[in-house]
Amino acid sequence: MTSSSANSPATMAAVKTVFHFPASYAQQRLWFIDQMSPGGAAYNMPVAVRIEGPLNVDALRRSFWEIARRHESLRTTFSMINGELQQMIAEEIPLELPLEDLRIPSSENWEAQARLHVQKEAWQPFDLAQGPLIRVRLLRLHEQDHLLVVTMHHIISDGWSFGILIRELSALYDAFSTGRPSPLPELAIQYADYSAWQHEWLRGEVLEQQVNYWKQQLAGVEPLYLPVDHPRPAVMSYRGAGEALSIPTEITGKLRKLGQGQDATLYMTLLAAFQVLLFRYSGQHDIAVGSPVAGRQRPEMEPLIGFFINTLVLRTRISGELNFTQLLKQVRETTLQAYAHQDVPFE
Repeated sequence: MTSSSANSPATMAAVKTVFHFPASYAQQRLWFIDQMSPGGAAYNMPVAVRIEGPLNVDALRRSFWEIARRHESLRTTFSMINGELQQMIAEEIPLELPLEDLRIPSSENWEAQARLHVQKEAWQPFDLAQGPLIRVRLLRLHEQDHLLVVTMHHIISDGWSFGILIRELSALYDAFSTGRPSPLPELAIQYADYSAWQHEWLRGEVLEQQVNYWKQQLAGVEPLYLPVDHPRPAVMSYRGAGEALSIPTEITGKLRKLGQGQDATLYMTLLAAFQVLLFRYSGQHDIAVGSPVAGRQRPEMEPLIGFFINTLVLRTRISGELNFTQLLKQVRETTLQAYAHQDVPFE
């Protein structure tokens, strides 16, 4: 973090678990969006894992129960108490692992059926007040071929969290399927401890200093207008798509070398190139790009399942008088400053 205050993360410690805690600023953001568009699934986070070979379903089920015991965020729902959004932490949740048999004796396309099941699960909304905000489901494709589908709401998880879940699931399943106890150490803190610290630290002079930076950095920023072949709809449809692009190893190496010459990371170099591309298409000289950051700046946060991610606005002013090296220096400085002030919630 950026402050040397006595309330810095260095003094973050576990607090006594009670029935409810204030929601973090990031959680408040997603709860507000859910209230604006109830019943939506835009912030569902699904992942499907193929499991080949013999499967001990009981050990797998016990592994999920242990993960839910370890991580309070997976046992959390949300309620308003006296006008303040609270995390309601249950001692346990009814986390089931239903098994659906998709084995088809004929030559029908079982992969298509499995894909439909995953899509249906991904678009099933969560109730943030009732929970659970994690669902797990097991699809049997063949006798020793399964598909594990895990869906969490973003309000209790992020991309980093999925990596934690898979690693812990693997370690616990390996132990439980062979009759051994959990090999995982207990967590030092919980997500609610982070939330409590955030509310305590991010106020007064610290908050003022952080917010003043962003007020100055984003003064006069304007939307980007790109030429597209369809008008933007009045109501968001969420019918978007992704486009994958592979950069050859040779070019990647050259990009790394270019960045190293300016003490810039590969991310900074690619960001500068992306902003030049947006400048070429839009003709606008003031380019602001939103970029997520993990938000886990202390070792205690790294093993937690929870919603730590924040969004930074990286603004670059492109002039025809600049060459790419000069532009990269500007992008590097802007990025470093943004990271130094990344604790301000995006909203």
